[in-house]
Formats: sequence, structure tokens, C-alpha cells
Amino acid sequence: MNSSNTNQFASSSFLSRREMLGRMGTGFGLLGLAGLLGDSGLLNSSARATDGPANPLAPKSPHFPARAKHVIHIYLNGGPSQVDTFDPKPILEQYAGKTIPTGNLTTERPTGSALPSPFTFRKYGKSGIEVSELFAKTAEHIDDICVIRSMQANTPNHEQSMRLMNCGDERLSRPSFGSWLTYGMGTENENLPGFIAMCPGLPVADVSNWRSAFLPGIYQGTYINTKRTKAEELIENIVNPRISYAAQRRQLDLLAELNRRHQQERMEDAAIDARIQSFELAYRMQMAATDAFDISKEPPSIRQMYGESLQARQMLIARRLVERGVRFVQLYHGDVQPWDSHDNIAENHWKLARECDQGIGALLADLKQRGLLNETLVLCGGEFGRTPAVELPQPGTGTKGLGRDHNHWGFSVWLAGGGIKGGCIYGATDEFGYRAVENPVHVHDLHATMLFLLGFDHERLTYRYAGRDFRLTDVYGHVVHDLIA
Repeated sequence: MNSSNTNQFASSSFLSRREMLGRMGTGFGLLGLAGLLGDSGLLNSSARATDGPANPLAPKSPHFPARAKHVIHIYLNGGPSQVDTFDPKPILEQYAGKTIPTGNLTTERPTGSALPSPFTFRKYGKSGIEVSELFAKTAEHIDDICVIRSMQANTPNHEQSMRLMNCGDERLSRPSFGSWLTYGMGTENENLPGFIAMCPGLPVADVSNWRSAFLPGIYQGTYINTKRTKAEELIENIVNPRISYAAQRRQLDLLAELNRRHQQERMEDAAIDARIQSFELAYRMQMAATDAFDISKEPPSIRQMYGESLQARQMLIARRLVERGVRFVQLYHGDVQPWDSHDNIAENHWKLARECDQGIGALLADLKQRGLLNETLVLCGGEFGRTPAVELPQPGTGTKGLGRDHNHWGFSVWLAGGGIKGGCIYGATDEFGYRAVENPVHVHDLHATMLFLLGFDHERLTYRYAGRDFRLTDVYGHVVHDLIA
């Protein structure tokens, strides 16, 4: 083997898997780059200018005029019980301690007799919708809320159902709702991420809940650990105390030039482009982000309205973010799955509701008084509900009783603002609260409806990857027009 062949062989032996696939003609990197530079990824959509925006987060027009411009997703991770919150079932009192005559549906664990709700329901607002005492503060805004009592998911497992609720697929790696939205609409403030996920800790399946998957990496959600309280600590390394902004700008310009040269030799690798964009965003965020997360700048009356809990702080930050043009804000209640009340649901649900109810009510009031509720779509709920029958204690599981198992057959979520018809109930579960029997709404239907309110035809908001046109709703989903004002 001559020296030139030897050098060629030596060079090729250091190819990464990505580079090898690219040189073989598969060209995966070009697919992602096309989504950044042109409109080849967003099929049949007017969401991109014909020459492609220089910044992938630049604002874009949706398919048709949008009712909503922002989304706040209040995620009660773990699965709150519908029969203890927004779907009263008084017949459970009649069957307390008795077998439910229609039988118990198959869920994750064995369940037994009917378990009546330990909480009191009463009617609120002009609409007279019944809501549990757990969410009395939220219920004060029931005339702005549409409660969907007929939600359905596919499985009674947290990981799969959370992926379905967040990414439209419970098994495979798919882009999250927030990633699809920022891909389609961009953001109104290029100094902040378009998609922010806040959680004190990490939920089940952790970062996969706000993944961008095969969409360009710039659309992935920015995770904020809200266990931290100082604005400069919420986003790690957001402030560089050692060098000035001007010096950082010179560093980034040099780094960008070196990365571009590196990229040109590697078939315009989309991962490198995403990294360059993330550096630029981080630089722009240094002042904007610390200001947005600093709730000490709010008047005392506003902070008092929201309350002192961690959840209240998340709600207030969410309002400050959408006020500054952030497109999608997700608020997880807590670490892992706090609403997963397999034991003592009376104590667990009461404690959790006390942590968030005041903040939710304040958020709705605050958005409304600022004229933001009309353009902000608020979603609240979990990945599934819970059984109306008591979970039987199982050896080795730690369950002691008086709790409820997972229930994907029928559960409740609610929507407010952003074009939603307030003061209404949509769908129903059976008389015991087990299965959706009237106007079932699958998670795919929920996503299709939310995208419609944001100005998108869910069948047209697509991205070509691996030879297929993917979308958030896969090959499913119908817009529920009865939810729309």
C-alpha cells in the first residue's frame, strides 16, 4: 500500500458514525439542515419565508390566523384522580365498600370495591360546573374553563402515557409538542428560548418529555430546575463573571467561524449548526433570562396573589415568560410523579392541591387582567386519571390502601384561554368514572385541537425524516370543534 493510500485509510478510520453514513449517501445531516435553512421540512405550510429565516427561532406565520400565540401546560405529573377533582361521581357513596356492578377495568394493579371521594364538590360560576374543594381557587375561573371529562390514553403506565401526552407517541422517540410549535411558529423573543420546561427535579422519562428528536436541536425545550430560587442559578452558567459581553462576542464569532469550517468538511452537519445556534442563544439570554426569571421585580400584591409555594413561583414565572414572547411553557408539579396517589389519596391529593391551586387561580386572573388570556392557551392535567375503585394492597409494592390505581380509560383535563369555549363540560365517563362513554377525546384529538387554535392544520405541520413525513399526531387525531368559542 503506497503512502497516499495509507493516509487515506488512516483518515477514514477516524470517521464518526454520522460522517460515515453521510459519505455513504444516506445524508441524514442534510435533512436536519433543510429544516433550519429552508421550508423543505415543513411540508404544505406557509410557516416559512421562501428564502428561509437566518435565525430558526424567528417568528413565522402559521397556516391560518391563530386564536392563540402561546401555550402554558400545567402538568400534574403522576395522574390526578378525575373523580376527586373535576368529575364528581356521587354513586360511589352508594357502592362504598361494594363491588362496582359494571366490573373493574384492567389497569396496572388489581383494584377492589368502590372508593367514594373524600372531597366535597360544589357548583361554581354562572355555568354551575361542579368542582372539588381541592381546586376551589381554580374553580373561581370556571367560566373561562372547558373541562374535558372524556380523555383517553393508550396505556396505564407513566412513561408511555407521558410520552404520548408530550410527544404524541408512547413508545418511540418523537418531537415534543413544544418543539413542534417552535418549529412551526418560531418565537416572539429571540433573546429567550421558544420552549421552556420547568420542574423541581425531573419527571418520569426525564428529558425525553421535551425532546426535539429528529427536528433540529434548536427546537428542544430548555430545562429549568425550579428547586433553585435565584434567577442567575435557575439557568446554569448563564452569567460569566470573568469576561465582558464584548469579549464573549469576540469569542463566539471566532468559535462560529471555526465550527463553520468544521461543518463544511462534514456535509453541513445539522448537529453542528444546532450547537452554533445554542451558543448564540445563550449569549443573547444573559440579560433577558435573568430578568424574566426574577420574580422579585413583581409588585408585592402580585406575589401575594400567587402565594409562596414553589408551584406558585413557577406559575408567576410562566406569566412573565409568555409576556416576553416565549411560545411554550411547561410546568411540572414535581420530581418524578407526585400525583401518583396509590396510597391515602385523601392526604396526598389534599397536600398537592394546596401547593398549586392558589397559583393556578392567580395565573388565570393575572393573564386575564393583562389581556394575555385570549392569546394564551392553558392546559392542565396529567398523563391519565385514577380508578374509582380502591387499589388493593400488594406485597412488595409498599401500598397500604385507600389509594387509586392508574386509569387511562377515562380521565379529565381542562383548557382555558386561547379561543377555548369557557364555562363548558365536554364528554363524560360512565356513572362510576371508569371509562369515557360520551364524546371520547384521545390525546391525539387534544393535540390536533390545540394546534388548530395555534393556527395549524395538524395534518400539514410535518417534517420529512428517514423517507417519511412525520407529524405530532402521527396518522390520527381530529379537531374537536365543540371546544372552540
